[in-house]
Amino acid sequence: MQSRKMSFVESCCNVAIGYLIAVAAQYAIFPLFDIHIAHSEHFAIAALFTVVSLIRSYALRRLFNRWHQK
Repeated sequence: MQSRKMSFVESCCNVAIGYLIAVAAQYAIFPLFDIHIAHSEHFAIAALFTVVSLIRSYALRRLFNRWHQK
């Protein structure tokens, strides 16, 4: 079983890598749709999507834990 500390480290790595992938994806995909924004906006948009992803992930984890307990 994974310790709480290692679970936290894993979660932080997952979020950090996801954020970097989101920024890279935006730089690659946005020009295909003729979307051109400032560098700072790329990072802000990726941060907002990261927060949404964290909330979704947490909610699903709690839902599955509830189902597993029944």
